[in-house]
Amino acid sequence: MHLPFRSKKTLRTLAVAAMVGMTAVGLAACSSNDNQGSSGSATKGTVNWWGWTPTNTDEAKDFIAQFNKKYPDIKVNFKLIGISDYQATMRPALASNGGPDVFDLQPGSYVQQFGTYAEDMAPVAKSALGSDWKSKIAPIAVSGMTYKGKLTALPVGSTYAGTLWINHDLFTKYDLQPPKTLDEWKHVCQVFEQNGQGCFVQGASQEGFDQDTLQSIANSVKPGYWTKASKGKAKWNDPTMVKTLSIWKDLFTSGIMQKGALGAQQYPDANNQFLTGKYAMVMMGTWYTQYATEKAMTEAISAAGVAGAKPFPIVPIAFPDVAGNGNTSEMFGDADYGLAVASKSKNRAAAETFAKWIATTKQGQQVIANRLDTLPTLKGVQPDFTTIKFVDPSVQETPVTDLLKKVGSVNEPRFALLNADIENAFLAAAQSVGSGSATPQQAAETLQQAAQAAAAANG
Repeated sequence: MHLPFRSKKTLRTLAVAAMVGMTAVGLAACSSNDNQGSSGSATKGTVNWWGWTPTNTDEAKDFIAQFNKKYPDIKVNFKLIGISDYQATMRPALASNGGPDVFDLQPGSYVQQFGTYAEDMAPVAKSALGSDWKSKIAPIAVSGMTYKGKLTALPVGSTYAGTLWINHDLFTKYDLQPPKTLDEWKHVCQVFEQNGQGCFVQGASQEGFDQDTLQSIANSVKPGYWTKASKGKAKWNDPTMVKTLSIWKDLFTSGIMQKGALGAQQYPDANNQFLTGKYAMVMMGTWYTQYATEKAMTEAISAAGVAGAKPFPIVPIAFPDVAGNGNTSEMFGDADYGLAVASKSKNRAAAETFAKWIATTKQGQQVIANRLDTLPTLKGVQPDFTTIKFVDPSVQETPVTDLLKKVGSVNEPRFALLNADIENAFLAAAQSVGSGSATPQQAAETLQQAAQAAAAANG
């Protein structure tokens, strides 16, 4: 099982670490490709794969077992590296001659830091899918893995945010409809509270999930503005962002956001509280689709500390139009992770074969699709719902399949355009506005200052 980004997916939130020592890394990277490895055989050999995901080594073993049905003479060894140790482990390993042949990459700072040590995978994609290969892969996945014109990794799967997930049984119990506006959301929470039931839960101490909520609010205020600001084409202290932060504050003062949210983590706190039925709504993205299935939901509830509990149906809903502007919910996403081939690998051909099989073949992408925690990037591959059992198909099948169809056209990025300094500034803004220690205007000014400093540092 993957964890969401980022805890998979919380890598984004846990690996928002500042790029300490980036100057030194950059200098090392400039010379890293001087000592190229050798290509070797494309159909036999040993490939060492290092990554933070799959977090479940049994899942990695399944990927490898499926791959070996096609390529029995390529042995793949998976080394799981914890999220907190990934950067420190990969820097010296990739600069040395004893590092991995294949390694995980994600959009944003990881691609920027480690993409220099990777082969350009565009020729590999072209050999697998043809000259029009870009049209056959989810566009958001390609853009997220591209840095300075180089495809640093083949995207394995994509994840998308901008949705809420609800406990369908609780909404039915209290005769409530999913909220479509801020006032409806407040009403739903009031009814739940009156009945001693938690309404909405979020781990607001983690930047990545705060950012998801803020980006969703911003898309309600003015669709597309967040992406423009992320590209440096608009300012973070614009009235649009001040309004966004004001609505964020309203979630706290109106009682939508649970008490203690600023000190809670999305994983495990908010996740467990939702899965155990203490709260009826949670801010999660497409990675949560896995829990729509009977098997995964049962296992998740047990892992959350309620052994023997009956699984309940969860349903994705669009983020409410909290600004009241009539804007439809715009989702946003990134390549969840991709497989890069190390330039210094002595088995580059076999490593390319492995990465290519997972990322560009229907067989490899079907394995990804059927797990439902990350969505396949190869167009035309969908989960096999003849083998996947929902908790309650009558209420889940349509909204889940509609969600999976919708994300195929998403082109708004989630994290790829923001560096670590700006991400940290977002956490500070969310915390300060939520606690009342800063006004929305003050927080927006701080965000703009962080963006200007980052732009100046990057020349």
